[in-house]
Amino acid sequence: MEHDNLIACHECDTLFRKPRLAGRKVARCPRCRATLYSGVSRKLGGIGAMTLAALITFLIAQGFPIVELETNGITSQTTLFGALVALWNENMQIVAVMVFCSTILFPLTELVALLYLLIPLRSGYVPAGFNRVLRAIQFVRPWGMIEVFMLGVLITIVKMVSLARVIPEAALFAFGALTLMFAVVVTFDPRILWDLADELGARNQRPLPRTSADSAALALGSVAGPPAPPVPQADADPDVDGDAAPGARPGVPPAPHRG
Repeated sequence: MEHDNLIACHECDTLFRKPRLAGRKVARCPRCRATLYSGVSRKLGGIGAMTLAALITFLIAQGFPIVELETNGITSQTTLFGALVALWNENMQIVAVMVFCSTILFPLTELVALLYLLIPLRSGYVPAGFNRVLRAIQFVRPWGMIEVFMLGVLITIVKMVSLARVIPEAALFAFGALTLMFAVVVTFDPRILWDLADELGARNQRPLPRTSADSAALALGSVAGPPAPPVPQADADPDVDGDAAPGARPGVPPAPHRG
């Protein structure tokens, strides 16, 4: 029995055969109606371009100030990393670490890992460490909370309007665009890449089609016959006439003559 083409429902543990779906169809469990898997999309260029754009926007959001506050002639502005440093200095290390992981570390890991997988798969080969990277994406995806951070920033800006003059900076708009981009990236199921990797592996194991040059070389070799074996190199020195001494084995010097 072949076990490579089976899939188990993650809700009721029912075992099914896994047929290939065409297009964007979705396979559901007939027992509990849970979604088993989706059809494999061969067009990875769109999600790859969106992931690259999200990575560039993420770098812009981290490098520029979020907002600028002006009160009583005093102006202050900060970036996300500066806010993390301020939380750390205020003895809120746990909050600073949680914000760092959910807004910087985990989203950046997901974007870089997706690009690491999508670019080679689109080129036709499976990258090294494919299984570990894909499992890392599935681990960090639930912990990326850019949209929660964006909602908190907007609430803070609304409350600060009555106390100070709030000027939105480039990072705020970048975070807004990044939230929309992440909504598109998250809709992509990374488990689809398993099927693509399996197809590429099966395709690479198939023998390549024979060309006309290969056929001609094979026919010429059959007419000419097998190549002659190489001549072994003897280590024994020949005698004066050029012939080896009788009874001497190749590679062994002759015994000295005793009169």
